[in-house]
Amino acid sequence: MNSLSPELYWTSATAVMTSVMWAPHILQRIIEMKPYKAFRDPRHDEPTLAPFAQRAIRAHTNAVENLVVFGLLAIIIHLTNAGDSLTAQAALVYFVARAAHYVIYVTAVPWMRTPVYLVSWACQIVLGGRLLGWW
Repeated sequence: MNSLSPELYWTSATAVMTSVMWAPHILQRIIEMKPYKAFRDPRHDEPTLAPFAQRAIRAHTNAVENLVVFGLLAIIIHLTNAGDSLTAQAALVYFVARAAHYVIYVTAVPWMRTPVYLVSWACQIVLGGRLLGWW
């Protein structure tokens, strides 16, 4: 039986999703540079020529940076039993927003990346606000 709180469940799902966001970038490098040359370039000194792959790695980096904040807040919510329907919903929306952010970023959909990012950021604020007693 799964004993994770909703906040930890969606944080775990976000972590798993984030853990595979690098794949399009690396696969493009292997296709473009061939395996031997791609694997000999561990620092990515030679950038990929495909714009979508460049965006994929930037989207992955952004997801990792934000997962640190969200994950910490979710863990504290869980440990302090501060979770409720609002924090559970915020965790779910965070997951969906981060998935949407990645797709929008990689596919370069105009005018959508920042608003979707702000939705995910607002979810962090909800968790932080609950912990700090703002609501």
